[in-house]
Amino acid sequence: MQTNNNCIVIFGASGDLTHRKLIPALYNLFKFGRLNKFSVLGVARSELNDETFREKMREALLGTEETTPETLDAFCSHLYYQAVNTSDAADYGKLVPRLEELHTKYQTNGNTLYYMSTPPSLYGVIPECLAAHGLNEEKDGWKRIIVEKPFGYDEKTAQELDVQIHRFFEEHQIYRIDHYLGKETVQNLLVLRFSNGLFEPLWNRNYIDYVEITGAEAIGVEERGGYYDGSGAMRDMFQNHLLQVLAMVAMEPPAIINANSMRDEVAKVMHSLRPLTQDDVEHNLVLGQYTAAEIDGKEVKGYLQEKGVPANSRTETFMALRCEIENWRWAGVPFYVRTGKRLPARVTEIVIHFKTTPHPVFSQNAPENKLIIRIQPDEAISMRFGLKKPGAGFEAKEVSMDFRYADLADEQVLTAYERLLLDAMKGDATLFARTDAVHAAWKFVQPILDYKEAGGRVYEYEAGTWGPVAAEKLIAKSGRVWRKPSGKMKKKV
Repeated sequence: MQTNNNCIVIFGASGDLTHRKLIPALYNLFKFGRLNKFSVLGVARSELNDETFREKMREALLGTEETTPETLDAFCSHLYYQAVNTSDAADYGKLVPRLEELHTKYQTNGNTLYYMSTPPSLYGVIPECLAAHGLNEEKDGWKRIIVEKPFGYDEKTAQELDVQIHRFFEEHQIYRIDHYLGKETVQNLLVLRFSNGLFEPLWNRNYIDYVEITGAEAIGVEERGGYYDGSGAMRDMFQNHLLQVLAMVAMEPPAIINANSMRDEVAKVMHSLRPLTQDDVEHNLVLGQYTAAEIDGKEVKGYLQEKGVPANSRTETFMALRCEIENWRWAGVPFYVRTGKRLPARVTEIVIHFKTTPHPVFSQNAPENKLIIRIQPDEAISMRFGLKKPGAGFEAKEVSMDFRYADLADEQVLTAYERLLLDAMKGDATLFARTDAVHAAWKFVQPILDYKEAGGRVYEYEAGTWGPVAAEKLIAKSGRVWRKPSGKMKKKV
């Protein structure tokens, strides 16, 4: 299926995200026939020309993608470059003739997708500079702008950024990208729930005991210590990625499947999160920071020894939170969410823990019924339930039914950036965050930010473990336990 013909303008084209994610995603869309009449205009301060930009992108593709010379040459012929001082509104005048030239050459009818792959400090600047030259106006084709996270730094700055961008772009033109929502398993969660009569009747407080969401990373902060120290696990993962995933788990069935209906339901969940009290941040929140340890025979640094991290930093690299949703479906059901760096595995998953049978007929230790939805790295779904253990008696044993996306060998599964870029070109905002949901998320996490600012406790945990002991105690208070997944979805994990 072809997308709308358009020119994709990437601000920050000399940066890491462009090399690693955006150009490879566009190349694959082209290779699979998803792009037809299109051009890509890279924009940055670096003094490059079209040919040098193409050569740099060619090198990036040769290192990351399966390519053929013919396809690579054909794709790179659509790449162009314009050096612009992105902080100087007058310099944006250079884009006007370049875009006119490209729209004419590729018959793209003025349709333009702007991608801000830049530091957040430019998120409010670029829209204003584009508007100074009328490059935001839709009289000659649609104009859309993709904003990378973070969407603000706290509740106040998120509101200020929103005001800045909305001065020059309407909400229907703004696409706030969260690559987690582009993952196939996140989208399949909605299909699993709303297309099957088996699951939706059980998806409520009557049958679900608790919900567990984990976003774990095995690596440390690597070379991003300076950036990460101003962010931390809460801003880097929880406020955007994991709250969006929580909303998709908890949302009501939309009236119809379109962007407005879907995002209405996501916003309702965000507004229904029970506000965090002082007691919550003191007793239902755990912050942690990894320390040096030996992993697989190799010494790894603690967070405070990482490059760019101040020696006295209190930035959290781990957080765990117990929260609740105040509505009829979820009243009384706790949601346990955790995320961290230097944990034993790289894995993001949702675990729906169903209530046990009201009377244990066969065994006092009957297996729990669990639905495990693996988002990454090995996208899969696993249902756990009890069957009779072979032999005498009626002892129940846990078994599983598993589905892995890798088994769909004949199906083309788009990566997150491929899917989201394609949706933005098509004008489908279903998987992009809307302003009201963003504000509700920041309002919910503001008490955590205030707790951190006031010197709230940050526990230590050894690199390679599942976080501070306090996180285990947090969930154990109600007789529950965290699942400890491996990085691969095997027959049983």
